[in-house]
Amino acid sequence: MDPEEFDYDLSPGLIAQHAVVPKDHARMLVVQGDNITHHNFYDLPSFLNEGDILVINETKVSKAKIRGKKATGGNAELVLCETVDDRTFKCRIKSRNVLIGNRYIFSDLEGTVIAKDYDIFTVQFDRPITEEVRAHLFELPTPPYIKQALSSDEEYQTVYAKEEGSLAAPTAGLHFTQDLLDNLRKKGVVIVKVCLHVDYGTFMTVRGRLQDHRMHEEYFEVSKEAADLINNRKRRLFCVGTTSVRTLESAADDAGIIIPQRSKTDIFIYPGYEWKNRIQGLITNFHLPKSTLLMLVSSYIGKEQIFSAYKEAIKERYRFYSLGDATLLLNDA
Repeated sequence: MDPEEFDYDLSPGLIAQHAVVPKDHARMLVVQGDNITHHNFYDLPSFLNEGDILVINETKVSKAKIRGKKATGGNAELVLCETVDDRTFKCRIKSRNVLIGNRYIFSDLEGTVIAKDYDIFTVQFDRPITEEVRAHLFELPTPPYIKQALSSDEEYQTVYAKEEGSLAAPTAGLHFTQDLLDNLRKKGVVIVKVCLHVDYGTFMTVRGRLQDHRMHEEYFEVSKEAADLINNRKRRLFCVGTTSVRTLESAADDAGIIIPQRSKTDIFIYPGYEWKNRIQGLITNFHLPKSTLLMLVSSYIGKEQIFSAYKEAIKERYRFYSLGDATLLLNDA
C-alpha cells in the first residue's frame, strides 16, 4: 500500500493550539458504520453501559525538551529520547547541520554530540541531568504543529497521568475530567489502567511502501490485574486512544488472551492487519495525514468510513490533532 492513500488536505486554522476548557467540552464525532453523529465529549457515558471495560493509558509526559543555542550561533531545540547514563542521552535535535562534535548551550548546561544514528543523536552533557535540572531547565515536549506555548503543563497531561516516561501525551485521554471519570464509575463502567510510553516518532509520517515501514519501539506494561479484568469481561471493550489499542494488541496471544508483561513493541497496525482483540469502541483524536495512527484507525473501522468522517469533521470545523476534538469509533464487527 502507498502512504499517499492516507493523505488529506486540512486548513491550518483547524489545527488546535489550545485545549478546550473544561476539557470534556470538546466536540466528539461518533462514527458507527456509515452513521455519523455530533456530540460533546461529556456525552461519553451515554455510549457505555454497566460492566463495559474502558482501558486508559496512565503514562505521563516527561519534561524532556530544552531550548538553547548552537555554540556557533543559531537556535536549537533538543528532546531527550533515551537515557544512556545520567549525562548521556539519545536525542532528537532541531537545529541546522547537526554534526558529531557540535556543542549546544542551554542556560548553564552544555551538551556535545558524540554519535549519530539516522535522525537520533547521542549527546553528552557537562553535568548529570538530575530531576532538579529537568524541573528547572526542561519543559514538556509538544507536537511540531503546536506553535503556541501551553497555558500550563496540565493542558498536555491527562488527569490520570501517573507513570512518567512519555515524549507525547496519549491525546484521547486529554478530554477526561475527574467528574467525567466519576460519572463513568457511578454508571458501573470498569476503568482498567495500562501504560505505554509514547515516543516522539508518533508524529512521523510514513514514506515508501507501508510493508517496508519500520516502527519506532515503545515501552509498555500490562499488570495481572488489568489482564484479568479484560480477559474475564462479560461486556464490551472500549479503548481510550491508539496507545491503549497498541498495548492490548502487543500483549495478546494469538487467541486474544492478554498476557501480563513489561516489554517493548514496534507493532504497526494498518489495513489488512489481523486483529487479536475484539474492541467494540475506540476513543481517539483526529490524526495527521499519512501517519501510522491514521492507518491504525483505518484498519479498525475501515478506510472509507474514516475518510468520510474526516470529511464531515472538516466541513463542520472540528478542531484537529493533539489538543483538538475527539472521535468515538464504534465497531461491533
